[in-house]
Amino acid sequence: MIQQTVKRLAPLAPARRFWIITNHDLRPAIAKQLPKLDKQQILAEPVGRNTAPAIGLAAFLLLRTNPEAVLGLFPSDHVIANEAGYRETIGKGIALAAAGENIVVMGIQPNRPETGYGYIEAGTMFEGDASHVRRFTEKPDAALASQFLAAGNYYWNSGMFLWSAATLANALREHLPKIAPILEEIAAAFGTRKFVNTFRRLYPKCENISIDYAVLEPRSAKGEQASNIFCLPADFGWNDLGSWTALHEHHSAKTPAEDRNVITSAGSFTLNARGNYIHAPDKFVAAVGVEDIVVVETDDALLITTRERAQDVGKVVKYLDDKKLAKLT
Repeated sequence: MIQQTVKRLAPLAPARRFWIITNHDLRPAIAKQLPKLDKQQILAEPVGRNTAPAIGLAAFLLLRTNPEAVLGLFPSDHVIANEAGYRETIGKGIALAAAGENIVVMGIQPNRPETGYGYIEAGTMFEGDASHVRRFTEKPDAALASQFLAAGNYYWNSGMFLWSAATLANALREHLPKIAPILEEIAAAFGTRKFVNTFRRLYPKCENISIDYAVLEPRSAKGEQASNIFCLPADFGWNDLGSWTALHEHHSAKTPAEDRNVITSAGSFTLNARGNYIHAPDKFVAAVGVEDIVVVETDDALLITTRERAQDVGKVVKYLDDKKLAKLT
């Protein structure tokens, strides 16, 4: 999917302007999949620190060479159906981000009361398709998500953002004053022999925090007319495959099967089973009388949940980290 992400963005910028931030385990595979990128542009975090330090480091790196450059954050687990529409929307976002100290977030029109995504409340119209952002709400419960869906002015937070390097750097200095100097020091060492050791030594000192919590929420608290945050509706067939629910939706949409089961197995049998996602590639699977469940088998682990509670898988990951069982797949 990283190849697909870069390919659909490629018409917008040359290869030298792409930066990939990943981890040590994935870096060799990504470098092999993206041979046109200079390996220096594929940064491996010494430890995971969520999106704020990662995208913040990119901002401070660019700030040293081109502070007016517009920086886009594009997760690699997204599926885009209409790539031409995708690039057209990004073009609008780039123009808006370059027009001032503006932050642009792409919002997806919700089609269900999803509890696994953050929501954007759109306020007054700004210009074109863009609206001022009134507030962000992180992963509401089912009742609140239903209210948002009915209201009509809420969008899913796609996790795709646009801002100039200077805008993001200044926002980090304001809202993460302890982390910003660390990232600046790491960026200052880039291109020197000190970079690897500086990165490894300083990056773990950064707070583990998302860009949403670090910048967007405190910035939006200033009020929709003062925050300079804008929601740009994105209608280009988006799906985020970062959850089992989304993965089921993506695959079931491509099959005419009425039962909407998505089963990867050595063979299968279903009876009165509907809406299930089951991944057990080396086994025969029988699903009898079950609905909306998720079963995922790997070599050393078995996940069993429901599509409704699939977002809680993050708690399993935290448990594994706490118990130092990170090698489990």
